[in-house]
Amino acid sequence: MPIYRFGSRYSRWDGTQQIGPLSADDLMRAMSDDLMQDGDVNRAMQRLFRWGFQRPDGENVPGLQGLMQRLRDRRQEQLERYDLQSMLSDIADRIEQIVETERQGIAKRLDETQEGPRDGDVAAGQQEEDGAQPSAKRGDSAGQSGTSNEAGQSREQGAADAGADGESGATANPDLRKLLEAMAQRRLQQLDSLPKDPAAAIRALTDYDFMTPEARQQFQELLDMLQQQMTQQTFQGMQQALSQMTPEDIGEMRQMMQELNEMLEARQRGEDPGFQEFMHRWGHFFGPGLNSLDDLMERMQQQMGAMRQLMQSMSADQRGELQGLMQAAMQDEGLRQEMNRLGENLGSLIPPEQWRRGYQFSGDESLTLEQAMRLMDRLGEYDELESQFRDVRDWNDLAGLDDDKIRDLLGEEEGEQLEQLRQIARMLEEAGYIRQTRRGYELTPQGVRKIGEKALTDIFADLKRDQVGQHDLRREGGAGDRTDVTKAYEFGDPFLLDIPKTIMNAVQRGEGPSADAPGVRLSPRDFEVYRTEYTTRSATVLMVDMSRSMLYNGCFNAAKRVALALDSLIRGKYPRDHLSIIGFSYLAQEIKPGDLPSIDWNEYNYGTNMQHGFQLARQILGRQKGANRQIIVITDGEPTAHFDNGHVRFSYPPTPRTFQETLREVVRCTRDGITINTFMLERSPYMVQFINDLMRINTGRVFVATPDRLGEYILVDYVANKRKFVA
Repeated sequence: MPIYRFGSRYSRWDGTQQIGPLSADDLMRAMSDDLMQDGDVNRAMQRLFRWGFQRPDGENVPGLQGLMQRLRDRRQEQLERYDLQSMLSDIADRIEQIVETERQGIAKRLDETQEGPRDGDVAAGQQEEDGAQPSAKRGDSAGQSGTSNEAGQSREQGAADAGADGESGATANPDLRKLLEAMAQRRLQQLDSLPKDPAAAIRALTDYDFMTPEARQQFQELLDMLQQQMTQQTFQGMQQALSQMTPEDIGEMRQMMQELNEMLEARQRGEDPGFQEFMHRWGHFFGPGLNSLDDLMERMQQQMGAMRQLMQSMSADQRGELQGLMQAAMQDEGLRQEMNRLGENLGSLIPPEQWRRGYQFSGDESLTLEQAMRLMDRLGEYDELESQFRDVRDWNDLAGLDDDKIRDLLGEEEGEQLEQLRQIARMLEEAGYIRQTRRGYELTPQGVRKIGEKALTDIFADLKRDQVGQHDLRREGGAGDRTDVTKAYEFGDPFLLDIPKTIMNAVQRGEGPSADAPGVRLSPRDFEVYRTEYTTRSATVLMVDMSRSMLYNGCFNAAKRVALALDSLIRGKYPRDHLSIIGFSYLAQEIKPGDLPSIDWNEYNYGTNMQHGFQLARQILGRQKGANRQIIVITDGEPTAHFDNGHVRFSYPPTPRTFQETLREVVRCTRDGITINTFMLERSPYMVQFINDLMRINTGRVFVATPDRLGEYILVDYVANKRKFVA
């Protein structure tokens, strides 16, 4: 039984709980790290679909693998609950109960005859002396036993039946009483000599003439149960017990099985099996929807699977005992032979690997044979659903699964979660975060911004958890002129309230005037404020090292994360600021923020050409107005490449010429009033030497950072160093 999680309260699923709806924002947050890694939307969606994710509130949303594990757990619960040996013990107990009922019935008859036979006994006794057959119904089923009883046995049975007839107070008949006593003694001796083996005991009881109708009925019910489990697992149309069939019905069934075996054997010999003629005569035994012999064999394999699986789950001794019980219950010799022949034919035509495997039970709860067969069917359904899960490639394949079967086997909660997995692509596409192209799904600009928001949130969330005093954030700056655009109020926003929209939000939420409450009740979530433009404005170029060392050291994903977060910060908080991103390795090139997630390892090259990066950044910033222009450099090494007469020269260790050409570009940036702030991810002697020279030329600062703290340094430094721009 699944446990449902709701806040901090836990309870078993009862159908009244509600699973929180899955949103596209939840999916984008969960996919953001994978998208930072390689930018492949399809792979990110596949990983989320397979392995699930955790929501911001801590609730785990299982993926397909998690649901498969729950399916295995459900199956294991059944295996650890039941004791398969108890099934045979139940049959043995039923045989013992039959014998005990017969003994008690015999004792009761003897007690009744001590007072003398009743009025009807004299006539009945006389009939037995004349060799007439008794009028009471016998326990043998038509067409099953095939044996006859001796005249003395019939006489004894008549005496037993007579002992139950007539009225009390009749005249005693000593001869009839002696006959009943002799019969009872022989019956008791037969019961005392019953074999201990249940199968042999059933064979002995088949030829036994019961004196007690209750015991006779109990024995017939046991035979019916064993026969039905043997036949109904093979023939879908077998609903009637063999004991209720006429000899003609049993003969018809025997003929059907004979022709079925002949058809299967003809198939093995490569001859025409005559399937259509067979189904025309005997199709009612197998159900509809069969168009070929292969379909019939598959249907019979499925129907016989539970019995075969039960056999394989038992030890050799237990298997032999159950087979013996089945054989003993099938009293018609012809049917028994044809059933054995059918098992051999199917075993030779169907490969062993296609039969269901056995199970290892370890529980102690008892179960009957009928319960064991139903349990095997249930376990087979678990296996089939797991096999279907393994064939699922993505969310589209879930449409072919049976929802009702999934909810039946896994539960309502898991059914709802699987339905949510089906909707992954649709929700992201409808939200505008992804779009489908000939190459699969790709991020839209809106999706890229959402990743940047997630990166920004993560960076500032880490900052809030950091120790006090690492960064000085006391200089918050002030808001500028109000715009005509409004937004929902968030903590820290200037409280420039849009009163009409605020009131309308409350009305739409259902807090408008009414007869009982004439006013409008406002809530903090109703507040709508005007956006403002910050008067501080700057132009920034983020230079990101894309050399192979950044990839191998695991630094570039952190740099991508920072670039997207910085882009999101500027778009949301400083819309008048400008941000460009340059990636540099052997050469430098401008990168659009929307292209960052999709950069893969093929775009990483040898070399760290900072000279080209500074040159391109200076050209971009030269087109921007404003007093605050800066270059932020993220790198894990010193410059190792530069341009020489139009050609790139690469060398490691770096040459003095590379340092000189790079520093010349730093001088040009400084002359144009551009500040260069450098974030070093590694410290090497060459890097320290180059940075010392850079600091002597430019007024910027140098930070030694680690990839996991890089975002905190850059974003906090960017916010703290905003200066007011007077237009």
